[in-house]
Amino acid sequence: MRHSDFWRLMDDEFGPDYARTLAGDQVIADLGERTARQALEDGVRPRDVWAAVCEHMQVPAERRLGREPRAARR
Repeated sequence: MRHSDFWRLMDDEFGPDYARTLAGDQVIADLGERTARQALEDGVRPRDVWAAVCEHMQVPAERRLGREPRAARR
């Protein structure tokens, strides 16, 4: 997963404004008590950051790959 994919998923799930706030303010234990933004800056793989955000925010499994089916995005 690329950083751009991470941000697309964040925007899809939380909306662009809240996604940026969440990524910069919400400290997540599974990320070593860092925010998503800090974890990304520290070199944590975007896939792992996304998984931690999903777990922390209780994103349903059916939305963890995005709100639209992958084929519809093409």
